[in-house]
Amino acid sequence: MSSEEKRSWIYAVVGAGVATVYFVTVLSQVPGTDVARIAYVRPMLIAIGAGIGLGIVASIAAAIASPREAGRTDERDRQIHRLGEYVGFYVMSIAAIAPLALAMAEAAHFWIANTLYLAFVLATVAASITKIVLYRRGF
Repeated sequence: MSSEEKRSWIYAVVGAGVATVYFVTVLSQVPGTDVARIAYVRPMLIAIGAGIGLGIVASIAAAIASPREAGRTDERDRQIHRLGEYVGFYVMSIAAIAPLALAMAEAAHFWIANTLYLAFVLATVAASITKIVLYRRGF
């Protein structure tokens, strides 16, 4: 497994895992509560920071575990990365319609912020999964 494929696995697992913990924690407060009273900003910032930090630490750990492969890329890796990022861009572009619509409908900031965070998570996971599929099935 190349270092780039390992990094894609890391980002898929970390992105989905951290977002799941965040959404379970915050959205479990929604039933029976006015969303304007839910403190979501700090947990969201912690989730974003944890996602970035865990991704960096896990990538460094993977590079230390297999130093020969670390940083070595070829044309195939670059093409897979580019295609994965294109998929992530399109997912983000489509998913960003929901928070935009919520803002136009003057929904609560809670819903706008959480749908925007979800859009970022979906884009990251979609890009990572696309890369993994391309590595596994060939490009």
